[in-house]
Formats: sequence, C-alpha cells, structure tokens
Amino acid sequence: MKLFTDGAARGNPGEAGGGIVLWDKKKMTEKFVYFGKRTNNEAEYIALIEGIKLALGKGAKTLAIHMDSELIVRQLKGEYKVKNERLILLHKQVMELLSGLKWAVVHIKREENRRADFLANLAIDEKAKASSSSPRKP
Repeated sequence: MKLFTDGAARGNPGEAGGGIVLWDKKKMTEKFVYFGKRTNNEAEYIALIEGIKLALGKGAKTLAIHMDSELIVRQLKGEYKVKNERLILLHKQVMELLSGLKWAVVHIKREENRRADFLANLAIDEKAKASSSSPRKP
C-alpha cells in the first residue's frame, strides 16, 4: 500500500487538520480529520498516525509512506533526533504502529502531495464552517 499524509496548522500552534490518501492496488481511500489546536509538526505526526491506522484496518502488510515534511521523514529514518516532548510521544506511537509492518518512508515535494494537503486544509475549513453555523449562546 502507498500512504500519502499531510498535516496543516493555521498558526503555530493553531487550528489543525490532517489529510490522508491511501492507495491499495488501484483503489484510493481518502480521509480528513480535524485535530483542534496543534503545532504544524504535531499535525504532521497525527495525520501519519491516522493514515497508518487506516492502512492497518485494511490489512496492510507493507506500507510505502510519502510525506512532504522533511523533519518528520528524517526523524522516522533516525537521521534527526526527536527532541520536543510532545513529538517524542507521537513518534513513539508511529513506531509502535509500524512495528508489525514492512515499511519505508520517502520525502516528496509539496506538489506531489497536493491531495493530502487539500484534505488537511479541508478538515480545518469544515470545522470553521461548522463552528460559524452553530447557534450562539446569548
């Protein structure tokens, strides 16, 4: 399976969301999730966690991960140390989820990750729309 993920935060920290695109042979599954207030790097990790869970739920044995976050890719490869306390916890969760899989991670250009980026921003937009249309308390 091929997994493309992206996290977005409007502000750092700010309103955040994630986009996931999973290719299983020729079938594509998409998902977007709102994360609340997070940093951009937290959003990247949480989107990846959601994507791995989706792949595992579809029976993945191998997973090719594609991300445009050079930081996260290098941390997953062990090239960069994870120093931020909150990212350490998210990194640990990713590695635990990946432990039963044969996997590889690849850094891609942002242009190659447009759909996941669109979905990450859609998650934030949909939350904003829902918040602005809900009745306000007097």
